[in-house]
Amino acid sequence: MGFLLFLSEAAVPLIIFYIVGFGFLSKRPVFDDFLDGAKDGMKTVAGIMPTLIGLMTAVGVLRASGFLDFLAKLLTKPASYLYLPAPVVPVILVRLVSNSAAIGLVLDIFKKYGTDTYIGFMTSVLMSCTETLFYCLSVYFGTVKIRKTRYTLAGALTATAAGIAASVFLSRILV
Repeated sequence: MGFLLFLSEAAVPLIIFYIVGFGFLSKRPVFDDFLDGAKDGMKTVAGIMPTLIGLMTAVGVLRASGFLDFLAKLLTKPASYLYLPAPVVPVILVRLVSNSAAIGLVLDIFKKYGTDTYIGFMTSVLMSCTETLFYCLSVYFGTVKIRKTRYTLAGALTATAAGIAASVFLSRILV
């Protein structure tokens, strides 16, 4: 165990030493390469920023306007047939767009129902089994300017449905 602790503490300094040593031995301008990478990263951030601001604004508007609550109430009855508790439905909807907003909803569920309850456990597993689908699609495809995503959306929605099913299944078995 002591060796693992040492390894985890020494990993970052060793990697930095390796990169600098490799650059020095191969006579590469490591700092200039670093600056070029940072410039490229800033260009990528500047290209993605409008999409991120739009997504975050949309989630904020949906939560503040009450539309998310309305949609969750509308979907409560069909969700009950799939063994999804009503408080989990908004998490599923928001999780498709924003992880931080979904975490806010999860924390509300934890405060109200607790972490060791069926709803709390299902929410935790759901957050682990699903992805911020629309966020990832917009950021990753937007970065490389891909407009036709072919089967990506259908595949991602299928994977999300599988994650939701896994969270229901595991929660019903383990709690």
